[in-house]
Order: sequence, then C-alpha cells, then structure tokens
Amino acid sequence: MNHDSYTDLYISDILESTKTVAMVGASANTSRPSYFAMKYMLSKGFTVHPINPGQAGMEILGQTVYADLADVPAPVDMVDIFRNSEAAGEIVDYAIQLAPKLAIKVIWMQLGVRNDEAARRAEAAGLKVVMNRCPKIEYGRLTGELGWAGVNTRKISNNRPQMAAFGVQDHRLKPRT
Repeated sequence: MNHDSYTDLYISDILESTKTVAMVGASANTSRPSYFAMKYMLSKGFTVHPINPGQAGMEILGQTVYADLADVPAPVDMVDIFRNSEAAGEIVDYAIQLAPKLAIKVIWMQLGVRNDEAARRAEAAGLKVVMNRCPKIEYGRLTGELGWAGVNTRKISNNRPQMAAFGVQDHRLKPRT
C-alpha cells in the first residue's frame, strides 16, 4: 500500500469499524497531543485504553492506565502509537504478536511517526496500517468539524450536525453501537 496518501474511504472505514483503541504513549499531561486525542476520541464514543508504564494503575480521563499492551482487555480494534518512529517498529511487532489474542485489526501511527518496515510487517500479518496521521484530525476532517475552524477539509457536505445533549454541535461518522 502507498502510505504517502490514503483515500477518505480507507480512513473512514477504519474509523467507522473501530470501537476500542489502545493508545500507546498516552499522557496525563493536559498539554500533550495524546491527551487531546484521547479526550476527543472518548467524546466521540470510542473506548480508549491508555498505555503508559510510568502511569500504570492510575487514571487518565477516567480510564485505567495499563503498563503494557498485553494487559489491555480484548478486543482492541486499533493500536494508536504516540511514540517516535524508531520505537514504533518494536510496538508494531508486539501488536502483531498480540493480534490474535486482542483481535487487533489496525495499527495507527500518529503525526510524525512513520516506519515503513514495520508497516510492511503489519500488512503481511493482515493488519491495516495508517502512518503520519492523527485519528482525531481525520475524524474531524471527515465529519466536517474542522471546517468550523476554517480548515480546508477537502470535503463538502450539506449534512446538518447533530445536536448533542448540551446543545453543542456534534458530527459523527456513524452511530456507535
């Protein structure tokens, strides 16, 4: 697969089919990108299991932090990697090893994280791979939420946003069940 660009269909299929995310490198620091991404994904109905050995047993945004990917309860649809490109290779190999046990289907490497060799190994193991993208940004782009801030999302829609319980507009790709 060409990892220089992804079709909207490829990304939306992943995000629509994902219910549970294991976020490797999650941080309790409110100024870290992983914190923002986790908060957003939780608000969109995803179950997010933070993984950070230094925070194990504590909570981030009300979610129990696990020390290791193997400790996360199954199923895990997506492993979201908030580590550098070099570390991503080892994490991908570990996720491939745990894929049958945890039902992992997707490896997602965050913005600035790209490891082509690891991506080839994951795809050879039957996993989908996204690199150098953020699921929070992609979700917002595909639903049109980024357009509210004037960002060119490359998507035109006449869909009205759903009203959330507190009167805040809320776009969703597909209702979570």
